[in-house]
Amino acid sequence: MVKTDGKPDGTVQGRATGRPLGGPTGFDALDHRLVHALQLDGRAPFSRIAAVLGVSDQTVARRYTRHRTTGALKVLGLADAQALGEITWMVRVQCTPDAAVSVAEALARRSDTSWVSLMSGGTEIAAVCRAPSSDHSDALLLQKLPRTPSVVGVTAHCLLHEFFGGPQGLISKSGALTDAQIAELSPQPSNPPAAPVTLTDADRRLFDALGRDGRTPLGELAAVTGWSPSTVRRRLAELRADGVLYYDVDYDLRQFGYGVMVALWLSVAPAELAAAGEALAAHPEVAFACATTGPNNLFASVLCPSVGALYTYLTTRVAALPGIRAMESAPRIRHLKGPGPLVTTSPAGSGRRR
Repeated sequence: MVKTDGKPDGTVQGRATGRPLGGPTGFDALDHRLVHALQLDGRAPFSRIAAVLGVSDQTVARRYTRHRTTGALKVLGLADAQALGEITWMVRVQCTPDAAVSVAEALARRSDTSWVSLMSGGTEIAAVCRAPSSDHSDALLLQKLPRTPSVVGVTAHCLLHEFFGGPQGLISKSGALTDAQIAELSPQPSNPPAAPVTLTDADRRLFDALGRDGRTPLGELAAVTGWSPSTVRRRLAELRADGVLYYDVDYDLRQFGYGVMVALWLSVAPAELAAAGEALAAHPEVAFACATTGPNNLFASVLCPSVGALYTYLTTRVAALPGIRAMESAPRIRHLKGPGPLVTTSPAGSGRRR
């Protein structure tokens, strides 16, 4: 394993390969360590983060406040779809060029969508949609998606298995923190519930608030849920222990030196799907990877500093994956919505996944 730190030019090297992740950035080494710490525990007190990073509480608070205020990063508290028994769909909508933006904006306004982007030449929209169960999926895909003559095609692929994502972010591969620091900040392993968890109305209000700001103070969370602060604290711990609640960091890609995001669809021989997915998930360029239904049965979000770096990655390491039969790539040209609720002050370029 290669232990790496932020370089003087702002690049960060990956643990496994020692190759730079991204190009020159606006974040320094301490910023990278702070983002990694928040990815591990988004509500960790600044005093705890500061002790692990070896800096003062004031330094951590000042860094976080500056980046949060400018929109460079935001902590989100999100609900895990699998723990809730929900079905996740990777949806691709083909539109006429004049209508793509309006259709994408309509999708982004929906509460059951995330990761809404304009792809390719501006005629395709990519989105992630969640349905409460398979019984509700037909209504979501056939009735609730925008119905307009400008939509010329819709394809949907059910997420079968997540190889990398959820509480794991691209920063987890950066080597920003040492193994000892990661161990100090990591929560106790969650215990997946035997049956899907059912959220109460108060739980949903809690997640609505955490989806906008994962570090919302306990007093504000108590106000929106109608609980006492101690009840909120206990419920947060319960949801985390059950694997329902996890924390994510949405950040500006430009601050980490990434200039190109591509949605990658691979067709893999069934016997090699698990091996290919696990190998793909380990690549430092991959921010999200999952197995899906459909002829292209392996999906990944890939981040690279340049088009040239993307070409090298696709023609070397992706080409070497076992069982690859076909590959389709689509660059993202505009990001409309990330993992949380649609807000007007979201970071300029999401550093997360899809």
